[in-house]
Formats: sequence, C-alpha cells, structure tokens
Amino acid sequence: MRRLDAEQVRQFQRRLIRWYARHGRDLPWRRTRDPYRILVSEVMLQQTQVDRVLGYYEPFLRRYPTFEDLARSSEFEVREAWDGLGYYARARNLHRTAQEVSTTHGGKLPDDPEAIRRLPGIGRYTAGAVLSFAYNRDAAILDTNAARVLRRVFGVRLRGTQSRLHSRLWQIAEAVTPAGRADRFNQAIMDLGATLCRVRRPECPRCPVRTYCRSVRPDAKRRVGATA
Repeated sequence: MRRLDAEQVRQFQRRLIRWYARHGRDLPWRRTRDPYRILVSEVMLQQTQVDRVLGYYEPFLRRYPTFEDLARSSEFEVREAWDGLGYYARARNLHRTAQEVSTTHGGKLPDDPEAIRRLPGIGRYTAGAVLSFAYNRDAAILDTNAARVLRRVFGVRLRGTQSRLHSRLWQIAEAVTPAGRADRFNQAIMDLGATLCRVRRPECPRCPVRTYCRSVRPDAKRRVGATA
C-alpha cells in the first residue's frame, strides 16, 4: 500500500472531528454507550435510511430493552416488532445473536473483534461500529458514506476489481482512524458522507476537508491507485 501523506491525514482527522462537534446529527443511538442499544441501531441501519430507522428504534427497545429480553422472545414476535423495516434476515440474525450472547457470553456483547464477528449477521463494518461506539476501541468502519468520502478525499481510482477497491478503502480507513478518537471520527465521516459529500450534488463549498480533497483539487497531491 502506498503511504498516505501524513499532513493530509492529520488535517483530515482534525477538521472532520471539529466539524462533527458543531454539525453532527443528534441521533438517539449516539446518546448511549450501551453495546446492546448500539448493536440494535447498527443492524437496523444496514441498507436502511436513518429517517426510517428512527420510527422503529425506540419502540423496539421498549419491547426488548436487553439481550435477555430479546433472546426470550419467539422468532415470530421479533419479526412482528420488525415488521415494515424490511430485510428481515437482520431481525433473525439479531435474535440469534441475542440468544448466543445470553447463553455463551453471560448477557454481555464481546469486546473482542474476533469474538464479536463470529456472532450471526455481524460483519466487519458492524463490528467496527460497535467496538468504537460502545467500547471506545480504535476500530475503523467503512459504510457506503465513509467509502465515498475516502475515495474522493484521497483520490482513490479503480484499477482492477471492485473487491480490490474495497480492500484498498479498508486499508485507508484503518490508516486514517485516529487512536483514541475512533468513536467521534467514525460518526463524523459517516455524517459528512450523508449530509455534504453525497453521491449527487455534493456541497463541496461547505465541506470542512475541501482544501485537502483530491476530488476538489486533483492537482493537490498525487492520486492513490486502488492497486497501489
């Protein structure tokens, strides 16, 4: 992997976190460090817009406030509580995870990356999100919003397969996630992608990292190839 420009990375981290402190979205799952509540939010947010999840998050938690409560419920009842949110395999996996956490981990979600990824339906992104938001671990994340920001800011170009591009973006995500501030940084990069660095009509003039973005200033630094 070609080395990233250290000064660009520092400025990217600093400006992004500072922007988030002023403009970050106030969302209910950001007001807690409870691993269960954070996991529920992350599972609901998979392939689903924030506005839609807001209508389901609190009612689901009122019905199932803990892993144990969810584990004791039937699959039919969990499916009923999820009804209308779609992608129902997520509900089944969350139910199975609650059962496994309750029986194998004493009702506590593991804080070990390998252990948490062995749970049903928890992939690399969800594990990183829960570890950073609930346990303040230095774990990177890469959702579609974060991937778009990294691609534009660091000028990543597709050379080869989508799989190689995805692997390259994960390398960059891990390289730029700041130690001790992963929770804020991860929320910030997702918010930037969702609110300003959008797929269509990005609001570049309002972007806090536009000075260092190679999409805005392609001659600022040498572009980073996906296969570098």
